[in-house]
Amino acid sequence: MSEFEPRIVAFLCHWCTYTGADLAGTTRQQYPPNIRIIHLMCSGAVDTIYVLKALIDGADGVLIGGCHPGDCHYQTGNYKARRRVAILKNILSQLGYDPERIWLRWISASEGKLFADTVTQMVEELKQKGPNPIKKMWAL
Repeated sequence: MSEFEPRIVAFLCHWCTYTGADLAGTTRQQYPPNIRIIHLMCSGAVDTIYVLKALIDGADGVLIGGCHPGDCHYQTGNYKARRRVAILKNILSQLGYDPERIWLRWISASEGKLFADTVTQMVEELKQKGPNPIKKMWAL
């Protein structure tokens, strides 16, 4: 029997988390290859529909990475992301879905190790949770 390998869709801010992911790669930090990165200019550009679409299409988890609060290059983008994720998690929880499949993390451009550690921790926690049940519910 093969071990479950979660698929993670990551929406990463260009200025901080994407650059942190790049730093993780250039400094040869090891992290699981379960992540597919979508490069955005700001975490504030992540619409809740993008997150729901990823989960419905089979992602087992979604990571949203942005600049630390107060460091956003667009002033308030990360605060918008934080509000949207909080509302989305609340709605998912009321519908009976596991809101902990969505992670919002602040990772700066100099935190490549933190990016690698975050991906590793997310993969481990999603392995414990098992496959995403939302995909099966929405399958036609």
